[in-house]
Amino acid sequence: MTGPVPAMPAAFLGHGSPMNALERNRYSDAWRAFGAAVPRPRAVLVVSAHWYIGATAVTAMARPRTIHDFYGFPQALFDVRYAAPGLPDLANEIADVVEPEQVGADHDSWGLDHGTWSVLVHAFPKADVPVVQLSINALQPPEYHLRMGRKLAALRERGVMVVGSGNVVHNLRAIDWKQPDAGFDWARRFDDHARQVMTERPGDVLELFEHPDFRMAVPTDEHFLPLLYIAGIAAESGSGAGVLVDGYAYGSLSMACYTVGACDPALQEGLGGAAALETVMAPEDANV
Repeated sequence: MTGPVPAMPAAFLGHGSPMNALERNRYSDAWRAFGAAVPRPRAVLVVSAHWYIGATAVTAMARPRTIHDFYGFPQALFDVRYAAPGLPDLANEIADVVEPEQVGADHDSWGLDHGTWSVLVHAFPKADVPVVQLSINALQPPEYHLRMGRKLAALRERGVMVVGSGNVVHNLRAIDWKQPDAGFDWARRFDDHARQVMTERPGDVLELFEHPDFRMAVPTDEHFLPLLYIAGIAAESGSGAGVLVDGYAYGSLSMACYTVGACDPALQEGLGGAAALETVMAPEDANV
């Protein structure tokens, strides 16, 4: 007799610079190790910081395009194509599990942005697992996003891996080029508190909005909100999230990554830090 199918793991991946797509470092290696260690998903549903719009929508095309939604980077990054298939039928399943919230199906306007493909190019390098994106609704309060994460947890029993892609600390205007692998004191304080909440009591993640360093660490919400989806999934699982890898870049970026329901993969030692930004534009203008 066949036993019950185990719940698919979920993850929050701190994606940092899109240049991480092209490099092997301790973060991209962690994403690769995570993808190799988990069961093959039926599909990956990504909540990316870079699809931040005034609606809740899900991609519903059979062949989502690779979106190069950044500026000033080397041509090699614009040449990346992540040709994973979509899974149009998943749109209806998502709509079902999040009721009464309304979700629109996007058939042609979006695709896979760099918050998605810059990490999946390592986690699933063959691009043979269907990928769907769920937008972050900019009009909704934090409670909505945590609640959506809790509802999306039901998809884990259907073979769907939910991935949040953003950064716990993401202040591009505060970047210090002289600290490529370090974090400012305020970044570390906030990141430490976030780690404690995510690993011990993820259902309380909304308390981070009251942290005294919140607005330095999170001057705009879009990179932080994907964490709430994974916190919701962790809370529904009844356990804390695990730390896949953590660290800092340029003083004001946290590269912390969390998993739910996944064993800790073996990570390579001695690899370098996060990829350099390598954009000729100011980071805040490059859509990092």
